[in-house]
Amino acid sequence: MFRIIPRIRPNILVPIRPSIFKFHTTPVRFHGHLHKPKPGEELHITFITKDGKQMTYEVAEGDNILDIAQAHNLDMEGACGGSCACSTCHVIVDPEYYDNIPEPDDDENDMLDLAFGLTETSRLGCQVKMSKELDGIRVALPAMTRNLQSRDFN
Repeated sequence: MFRIIPRIRPNILVPIRPSIFKFHTTPVRFHGHLHKPKPGEELHITFITKDGKQMTYEVAEGDNILDIAQAHNLDMEGACGGSCACSTCHVIVDPEYYDNIPEPDDDENDMLDLAFGLTETSRLGCQVKMSKELDGIRVALPAMTRNLQSRDFN
C-alpha cells in the first residue's frame, strides 16, 4: 500500500508501514514532575492565594514551588516552564522562612526585576526547592504577574 505525501515530495509514492513506535501517555498526576513524599518525610507548604485563602499541601523534598502550585491547580503560570526565563512564577515568601532559602543567582535576580509587585522577600517559584529547612513555608501569590511578550517591545 502506498500514499502520496505532498509536503515532503509531491508525486512520490511512499510505502505505508505500521509504526514500530508505540504511543505512550502518562497520568496527569505525573505532569508536574512531583514526587510522592515518603511516609514520615512529608514537608508542608502553605499557599496564600490572591483572595487571601490559605491552602496547605504535603510535598516531597526536592520539589519546586512552581511544580507544586501547578499540580494543585493554583493560579501560577510559569510561562517559561521553569527555566528561569520569565517572572510569572513570582511568589512572596514569608520573612520567617526567607533566610532559609539559598541566595538567588544572577539569572533569577534579573527575572525578579521584571516581576510585578516585587518585595524584599520575592523569589521565583521555579528556583525554590523544598527542603527540611523550608518545612512549613508560607508563600503568597502576587495580585498580578507580568508576562512580557515580543509585542511589548514594539
